[in-house]
Amino acid sequence: MQGLSRWFRLRWSASPGALRTRRAALGAGLVGLTAVGVAGFCLWPSDGGGELPTARVYRDVDACLLTDSHGVTPGVAAAPVWAGMQDASRATKVRVSFLSATGPETRANVEPFVNSLVQEHCSVVVAVGATQVQAVRAVAPRQKDVRFVVVGGGSGAANVSVVKEGSRPEVRDRVRGLLTSLSRES
Repeated sequence: MQGLSRWFRLRWSASPGALRTRRAALGAGLVGLTAVGVAGFCLWPSDGGGELPTARVYRDVDACLLTDSHGVTPGVAAAPVWAGMQDASRATKVRVSFLSATGPETRANVEPFVNSLVQEHCSVVVAVGATQVQAVRAVAPRQKDVRFVVVGGGSGAANVSVVKEGSRPEVRDRVRGLLTSLSRES
């Protein structure tokens, strides 16, 4: 045992230059092992089996939905309309969003929400709910550059289309058609 400790003392008490060389070799070895580990991690085959997901690139156009305070939760009248708008978004690469009108269900209270969507540069505004439809009908004549879609009966002004309630395919087709015609006009 004494011979082994003498051997270590002699080896590690070598000249300062030899000690620096040993430290450099040890450091280079650690850097090399780290590089091999990182390369192995990056090149290891994934079990995902497919391409990495990519972000969807949207056109600079927005279609917006105006709902009552219940929003687009399942079971409310706006849910199939929202689903139709999402279908149209996938087909046209247009952004869709929704805004829930809060406060009293009066036309005077909901009109500012319609105006807000217009100011946010929504090219198409879809309205669901009796009060929301009334508010759109009041605002639409003053907003000739915006296309409106109301869900429910009745006739519309020149820039207002009507679709029947609960019809996801009809909403999808109407919104997609309006967005296609807008892209041809610009």
